[in-house]
Amino acid sequence: MKVILLQDIENVGKKFEIKEVKNGYARNLLIPQNLVKLANRENLTWLKAQQEVIEKISEEDLKKAQEMASKLDDIDVLMMVKAHDGKKLFESITASKITDKLKEMGFEVKKSHVILVKPIKELGEYPVTLKLDHNLEAVINVVITEELGEKIEEQE
Repeated sequence: MKVILLQDIENVGKKFEIKEVKNGYARNLLIPQNLVKLANRENLTWLKAQQEVIEKISEEDLKKAQEMASKLDDIDVLMMVKAHDGKKLFESITASKITDKLKEMGFEVKKSHVILVKPIKELGEYPVTLKLDHNLEAVINVVITEELGEKIEEQE
């Protein structure tokens, strides 16, 4: 029996694929649990419409991701933190902190997009790769500078 999968089914196929399954498997398990639709003319027309909608959404999503990648590429992300002896940081700069800073700058980036091998622990400038949706990448420059607090010196 030919069916249209309505979701990914292990050992059968992916969502919206047309598969041939045994009649008993379809009638007793897949159809009662609304995992498939019969591959008749009406449902094939429905499938084609669904695929067109998904394709449009995917194209729009790709355009948004490309725009974001081009805006993010080579920007400087300035982070001011407290440092010890003008070099070592009191706190590590992690992917989460970089994500928060990018959000402050108006970019919607997920923590999982930031590729950081290990947390940054010293002042300086570091190139950080962002792996965005649709396998797009952008490289940002994270600039870590020392936060200048008020230092009160005693005068004699």
